[in-house]
Amino acid sequence: MFLLLALLIGVISGLRAMTAPAAVAWGAALGWFDVSQTPLAFMGYRWTPWIFTVLAVVELVTDQLPSTPSRKVPMQFGARIVTGALAGATIGAASSLLFGGLIAGVIGAVIGTYGGAALRARLAAAFGRDLPAALIEDAVAVVGALLIVGAVS
Repeated sequence: MFLLLALLIGVISGLRAMTAPAAVAWGAALGWFDVSQTPLAFMGYRWTPWIFTVLAVVELVTDQLPSTPSRKVPMQFGARIVTGALAGATIGAASSLLFGGLIAGVIGAVIGTYGGAALRARLAAAFGRDLPAALIEDAVAVVGALLIVGAVS
């Protein structure tokens, strides 16, 4: 179950890179799951969720800008893989599956990056513009992250 949740949180990282680690950090900081005795204990520290939340909000805003590069360019894609790995590993660590969670998070991030880009392109074509598609993707990422982290506890 934890590896499936790690894969799914990786998919969220593919949609919005900072939303997944923000949600996971909140779950750890609020004590929904324990990572205090793992190398990822910092995810449960007091300031970690706040830092990731600020980064997630900035990402949600900048994603709406026309100058924002594609999520599939190396820098953006790499960031999604790293945050997917971090979020997946944190969920995995809660059940002593840190490395398995890391791998699942990376796989999920790749799926979310390419699948999210394709789905958003289809939605944007259906709406005739990108903004509604972007807002739907934002909502899916935030609500999905909350549901996944809630399921870990």
